[in-house]
Amino acid sequence: MHEYADRAALKDALSIETADTTRDALLDRALAAASRGIDTATGRRFWLDETPSARVYRTAGRTLWDDVGEVLNVDDIGTATGLVTSTGTPGAWTPVTSVETTPDNALARGRPITGLLLAAGGWGTQRVQVTAQWGWPAVPDEIEQATLIQAARLFRRKDSPEGVTGSAEWGVVRLSRRDPDVWALIEHFILPGFG
Repeated sequence: MHEYADRAALKDALSIETADTTRDALLDRALAAASRGIDTATGRRFWLDETPSARVYRTAGRTLWDDVGEVLNVDDIGTATGLVTSTGTPGAWTPVTSVETTPDNALARGRPITGLLLAAGGWGTQRVQVTAQWGWPAVPDEIEQATLIQAARLFRRKDSPEGVTGSAEWGVVRLSRRDPDVWALIEHFILPGFG
């Protein structure tokens, strides 16, 4: 449903003819598994919700002071359109209009908003309700490439029982648990505390 690469690109990577549909179900499962594996490894997801939805945050342990005000760390927000912030309690929310998004220029760089800055007095010890389209503005190129590499690896796994593969040229080789190229591509997207 939210794969980070498409079947045509995976077929191209595996040198499978586009017209060959006999393995499409296996390819689709490999793409889905690779995409969800990247989500799990990074602690985030790289698609954008279609519509805004509300999430509630307690400020304790989620805020940082900088020279301008207090920043509330939030989940990835992929667009400022429809972003609404309120404080209070369920059933008694008060809109907050003086909120700035951080990091600066995140969306222009293809990155998500990850913090909400409140200059006047800070957030205090309140609950904050944030309504937004959660996720990333677009799938980063590195995530797409990592998905293709991992999906190709998963697809070929059916030919390497017990994690062992071989050839006349190399002999028997044990496959590593983690592909170093996939890890290099996704490593800088990992949220602290994951991976």
